[in-house]
Amino acid sequence: MATKQRPGADDGDTGVATETKKKESLKKPPLYRVLFHNDNYTTMEFVVFVLRSVFHKSESDAVTIMLHIHQTGMGVAGVYTREVAETKVEKTHALAKEHEYPLKLSVEPEDP
Repeated sequence: MATKQRPGADDGDTGVATETKKKESLKKPPLYRVLFHNDNYTTMEFVVFVLRSVFHKSESDAVTIMLHIHQTGMGVAGVYTREVAETKVEKTHALAKEHEYPLKLSVEPEDP
């Protein structure tokens, strides 16, 4: 003799309607280069100090970047999201002002 089941009882149907959503692909945020501009007053030692303390470069990388800035007039300290780049520039400008250096930095979009 077959037993009669109540509708929805143990037939795997939970009564909940589900809808499959398409997975949204997240776009990577645009990146920006932080540029140091050479001047005739800011010392090489201070530029290396900033590259090490604010941009977390190794001693050898900081010296290499500083020499490039000195020889060519400009150099890239790093590539970051816009907010991070702007924060590093603000922090560096504050340090330069505190030490009475006219160090100038700028931020520009990285080429795609």
